[in-house]
Parts: sequence; structure tokens; C-alpha cells
Amino acid sequence: MPGNGTRKSWRPHLAAATAMLVSCSVLAGCSGPDGASGTGKVVLRYTWWGNPDRAARTQEAVDLFEKKHPGVEVQTSFSGYDAYKQKLATQAAGGDAPDAMQLDYRMIDQYASGGVLLDFAEQRATLDTGEFDAGLLATGKVDGKQYAIPQARGTETVVYDVTRWKKAGVDLPREGWTWSEWADTMRELADRTGMPGATDPGQNEDAFEVWLRGRGKALYTEDRRLGFTADDLTRWWTFTDGLRREGAVSPAEQTTQLDGTVENTPLGRGKAISDNNWDAPSSGYVALVPDGITLAPMPSGEDGTPGQYFKPSMFMGVAADTSHPKESVQLVDFMLNDPQAAKILGATRGIPVNETLRDEIAPGLKDFDRTVFDYQASLEGKLNAPPQAPPSGDSALQTTFQRDYDQVSYERMSPREAAEDYVTEAKAELRS
Repeated sequence: MPGNGTRKSWRPHLAAATAMLVSCSVLAGCSGPDGASGTGKVVLRYTWWGNPDRAARTQEAVDLFEKKHPGVEVQTSFSGYDAYKQKLATQAAGGDAPDAMQLDYRMIDQYASGGVLLDFAEQRATLDTGEFDAGLLATGKVDGKQYAIPQARGTETVVYDVTRWKKAGVDLPREGWTWSEWADTMRELADRTGMPGATDPGQNEDAFEVWLRGRGKALYTEDRRLGFTADDLTRWWTFTDGLRREGAVSPAEQTTQLDGTVENTPLGRGKAISDNNWDAPSSGYVALVPDGITLAPMPSGEDGTPGQYFKPSMFMGVAADTSHPKESVQLVDFMLNDPQAAKILGATRGIPVNETLRDEIAPGLKDFDRTVFDYQASLEGKLNAPPQAPPSGDSALQTTFQRDYDQVSYERMSPREAAEDYVTEAKAELRS
């Protein structure tokens, strides 16, 4: 744990480590008020979300950074996504944001507009983005300022239990399949196995976005307003609720247990054959699905329009009020641009956005890292450009989206009622 002299002791006990999110602020004596340790080293706090595999690799890369920068000590912590999001919000509100932090692109506008994040232009000399795709880099900008740096590239996926799917005798997913074809396949899997074909995607704002984009629409407009109507959301929730009622996707009592970890998904619990997730985090299923998993493209619109896109799977940001901006940005630069760090991290956060490093690590990728690389390679040049970072209210609206769909899945509200409730609340949130 960070700050108590034994921060690397959790590494042999990774199964227990997923529950950990310890910040320096709650530990007595972890550093002085100016972020310096008793040894005279600069002390940085670095936090992220992820599974135990990501934690182990990240810690190994941090160890290498400390070796190359002997005057810096990095105290680390991590957790599952939902717990991380709540903890970071609490820290940011209390003026105690970590020096370096992992960010989802749904967080960027919120923290940038709230004055939590450093504009990287202030420390440009210590950060090299010359090998980054300009489109991906732009997703970390708010009002023209670079508040977050893409750490890796990812895309959504249908992750599935290969053995169960093949045993069912159902055709495997194919590139270009539509949402209608996906639904028919989930019904067929459920009929042949007696198990839901997938996690109910109705509660998943990311899946809804893919569906919307396949219909030529978007979650948000360029001026940060809703890009869809209550009619659109009613169609989506009517579609997914119908599949739930048929037993083709998971029931309410399973989907309401979702907490951002793979362990609590129906697929992770052995209660469904597939799930919608992002490609790199799907590595967490490897330890949970004994017979193996693989990745398939998300369904397209009925006319073949792809809804999924390459986006930064996550970003790195630096606290605006850090006592050590130079060293914090050096850590970001190291994690994104150091060849040795890239080999250690592999594809645990997605494929590197540094294009030179992407090519360098490719030959050495194996196991699930190779699966992710090959999956992304199969989609190269076939997806549309990513949208801009969502407005700050979107982070809260993800919870609202799930809450309203829970009312649908428990049959307390109709899809129309829930959709109208969500759109009303979303418009109010985006105006605030």
C-alpha cells in the first residue's frame, strides 16, 4: 500500500487487490505537506482503475520509472472503475486530487472545467506527443487546451465464451453483423443453451452510443447538448427490454449487480455467454472463463454503418495544484513514451497511441495482448472518427442512465416513461 513502506507487498496477492483504493490523504505520515518524503525524494501519488493484471504491470512500470528517476517516489493505488470514479470525485472536490491520475474521457470536461487538471502546455518541454494520432490527441482537449493525454487506444467489443458458443452450434460473430442479427443470435444462443446470450446492454450508455452512431446520430452535439431524442432512447430500451423479456439477455437481478468490474458481470459469473465491453479490460475475463474468450466487433446499423470507434481507452492527467508539475508530467511521459514501459504494459490498457511504440511491441505481444492487437488490426480503417469528449454532466448521467433502465428492467416504468424521464433530467444536468 502506498505510503506505509510496504506498497509493493500486494503484488503476490492480486486476487485480493481489486478491492484496494488507498490514497495518500488517508494515511498518516505518508509525505510532508509539499509532497516530499523523509528521504528528501519528491513524492507523487498516481491512481488508476483496472483489474489485477493491469495493477501488476503498472506497478512494474512505476518501479522502472523510480529506478530511472531515483529522486522520485511514486505512491500507487487502484480499484474497480465505479469505486475509482467515486473516490476521485471526492478527492477532487476536497482539493486533494492525486498528482497523476487515470481518466476516462467522460471525466475530462468535468475536471478540466472544474480547475482540477493541469494544462499540459504549461509543461510542454517534458512531454512528447509527436508520435500520437492527432485525432486521438484532440479528444483530451477542452476549449483548445490539452488537459488529458491519451494513454492507449481501445474500442468496444462483444467478448464471448468461445467454448459455450461453439457447443451451442450457433454461427460465430462476423464483421459487419447488424443489431438485428445480433439479437437473433442472442435468441438462438438462449434457446440452445438455456442461458442468456449476453448481458442486457440496455443499461450500458456505451452500447447505446454505438447503436446511436450506427443510426447516424450521437450522444452529444458539438455544442454539448443531447444528440438524441426521447424517441431514440425509447426505441433502444424497447429493443433491449424485449430481449430481456424473451430471456435472450440477462434478467434484472443480474444486470443490477453490475459495478464496473468483470467479476460481477453475468459472463464473469458464468450466467451468460457474452458481454459488451471495451477490448483491453476484457482481459479480466481470462481468469474467470475457464475455456477461453475472444473478441468480436460490435453490431453495426442496419445499413452497415459502424457505430463503434477507436477512442483513447483512457487518459492520463495531472492535478492543477500538484506541488511537482514537472515530475508529474515526466511520469506521464514515461508511461506513454518509454519503450521498456510499453513492453511491460503491453495491451493491458489497449494498444499504445504512440505509433512507433505500437509497431515496436507488436512482435512480442502474446496471449490476450495479441488478441487485442489482432482485433484492433482487423478494424483498422473501417471505423468512423471518435466524437469529442462528452460534456461534464455525462459522468453523472451514466448513473442516471443505469438507474432509469433499472426501472424498465424491473417493469416499474415503460421504456417510454423512462426515456422521457432521462431526457428531462439530462437536459437539466447539461444546462447546470
